[in-house]
Amino acid sequence: MIKDEVNNLLNKYNQWLKDKTIVKQIGTEWAEITTPFLDRHNDCLQIYAKKTDKGYMLTDDGYIISDLISSGCSLEKARRKEILLTTLSGFGVELLENFTLYVNATNDTFSLKKHNLLQAMLTVNDLFYLSSPHSENFFLEDVTDWLNNSEIRYTPKVNFIGKIGYDHHFDFVIPKSRHKGERIIQTMSNPKKNYAENLVFKWLDTKETREQNSNLYVFLNNTNDSVSSSVMDAFKNYEIEPVLWSERERIKKELAA
Repeated sequence: MIKDEVNNLLNKYNQWLKDKTIVKQIGTEWAEITTPFLDRHNDCLQIYAKKTDKGYMLTDDGYIISDLISSGCSLEKARRKEILLTTLSGFGVELLENFTLYVNATNDTFSLKKHNLLQAMLTVNDLFYLSSPHSENFFLEDVTDWLNNSEIRYTPKVNFIGKIGYDHHFDFVIPKSRHKGERIIQTMSNPKKNYAENLVFKWLDTKETREQNSNLYVFLNNTNDSVSSSVMDAFKNYEIEPVLWSERERIKKELAA
């Protein structure tokens, strides 16, 4: 049964996450947590944990935003700051003045908060990484404009609780209609293997909590670079519909139904 297959995959995912996570003491107050999730440089994401009076503080030590700025992606414009803060808010993550992303956790919420911080790091990295250094538009904005111009109704910035209790953020959801079931949309401006794998596991955890005819579409930015066949196949193998941005018109009627 498909339910048993999904449960088996989730168990393997949890074991993989545990086996690939390394904790190292840094000084007397901090622990460095190296995760198997990769950034756009194919380096493992690291977060740092510190004991506090009320539990723990988890932070990226300013890595994500500092890396984007050093790569030429300025966040000085008001619109970009607004998008950044809205994105972080969706994960319950806060921003310090030195560009540090952080969350506060208790013993009971440590796993969930760690998960949310990592998801925020991956999302911000993907959201603000511009394919061209001269581009002034974000892919998410392009998709939003296309949905509006196509008169496709949607709810933006939705969070669903997965089977194992984690919150998962998706960019849009189109409510079910008489003709179609619920349609969930995720954008991916930098469609690389690590982002694809993260989305697959996020969908596997979420899918069982949604209605049976719910479907996930992922919009892939191929404006300047082609999307590899391995990324496309990864989505198709798990019944996720990949939509190349250059071919978006083919699903307009399907999403508008």
